[in-house]
Amino acid sequence: MTDLENYLQTYFDFDQTDLVKVASFFKPEILKKGDFYLKTGKHCNKLSFIQSGLLRIYVDLEDREVTQWICTQGYFVTDLASLVFASPARWNIQALTDTAVYTIEKNDYDRLGDYIPKWPVTEKLFIAHCFTTLEDRVFSFLSMTAEQRYNLLFESHRDIFTQVPLQYIASMLGMTPETISRIRRKQLS
Repeated sequence: MTDLENYLQTYFDFDQTDLVKVASFFKPEILKKGDFYLKTGKHCNKLSFIQSGLLRIYVDLEDREVTQWICTQGYFVTDLASLVFASPARWNIQALTDTAVYTIEKNDYDRLGDYIPKWPVTEKLFIAHCFTTLEDRVFSFLSMTAEQRYNLLFESHRDIFTQVPLQYIASMLGMTPETISRIRRKQLS
């Protein structure tokens, strides 16, 4: 089984036949470091599963860039509002490293229900998973200190701390690079 098939099986409990059908719609794609998966204002017409590499989701503001998330191996990536509602994308999505993804185009995504009888339930679970991930992020910003948010990210995504520039991690956590440096120094002492 591919990483994609393993992920789909783990999270969505497909039977083997449906698993193979769904996975067959996803095509391999390579993004080189610096390539854009999506740019703000464009329409997102695809959903991808990251096999390897790192993608940064961010927005350009007048005076700075704000990183929304760093996507790592084993995660899906898209601009969900753009994919589902055909609205212009709010986010830039750019490869921080050479990145291998499996991609399904929107027209194929929209037809999955024609081939997989339980797709509506599966899609509902997928979107609920996306929503709860967002809720967890909002909850952490409302209820945790900067140090607690840093520790939570470090424990769950330790690998990005050696692969991603500190300013992107700081932005994603809603803090300055100097704050992260202070937290690190405190933990080392």
